[in-house]
Amino acid sequence: MTNRLKFRPGAIVAAAVATVLALSACGGSSPASSSSTADNPYGLIQPGTIRVASLGDSKPYTFADAQGNFTGFDVELFKDVAHRAGVDNVVFTGQDFSGLLAAVANGQFDAGVAAIGITDKRKQTVDFSDGYLAGYLTVITTETSGINNADGLAGKRLGVVQGTLQESYAVKNFTSANLVRFPDNNTAISAVNSGAVDAHFLDYEAAKAYQEQFGLVSAADIPSFDAPAGFAVAKDKTAFKEALNKGLAAAMEDGTWKKLYQKWFPGSPMPEQYLPKAEQTATPTPSK
Repeated sequence: MTNRLKFRPGAIVAAAVATVLALSACGGSSPASSSSTADNPYGLIQPGTIRVASLGDSKPYTFADAQGNFTGFDVELFKDVAHRAGVDNVVFTGQDFSGLLAAVANGQFDAGVAAIGITDKRKQTVDFSDGYLAGYLTVITTETSGINNADGLAGKRLGVVQGTLQESYAVKNFTSANLVRFPDNNTAISAVNSGAVDAHFLDYEAAKAYQEQFGLVSAADIPSFDAPAGFAVAKDKTAFKEALNKGLAAAMEDGTWKKLYQKWFPGSPMPEQYLPKAEQTATPTPSK
């Protein structure tokens, strides 16, 4: 005996409507997804805007002017590179350096821009663009400290900004000095001036500005080409990193990088590897 299934007309209509709606939903999701990717190819937090974690007191790289606007070599270079990548709205926000890379890695910012030296340890947290700056490190002190070279740091209190390349270098090479860690250069320089520390270890260019402002002197200028600065990005932002690298290469080759370097570092030694290929010569060394 054959059992025939009986369907009510209302149930058939309801089932048909549900099927149509389900198919419509599936068919409509693809264009929306494609549009989202097209509008935001770099996976930015906000499409069309690059949010940058930086430092507000690191002249001449990144710093806030009297109006609170960020400027400096790194700022102008990054904005130029971002423009080449098709993004003109770039928002800089000051951070403590010790937490800057973590903030980029966890998605609080799209990039970190603050003359950040590329090291293997830092690459465990974030990815980096190609290098765009290499320079020197300086021990800065008062005229009466008695520190005349790196050997003179033995037993002295040496300031470093926590999380920086200078801190890593000092831990490895200034083992006889007593390191005192600070959140930023301004705080450390205040400690030098007050006698709370004997010297501060910082970037060569930043040191020049503090020497002029406070009458401090350089006890040692140390070359540091093994960790060039790069733009930090989260590890899953491959397209973004590639766009930054393309923009950097173009800025170097057409002379934009050189023009900005001459503007922000007048008279300073110029790393030849970032000049247009036709102009590359031997790398000079810094003079006192």
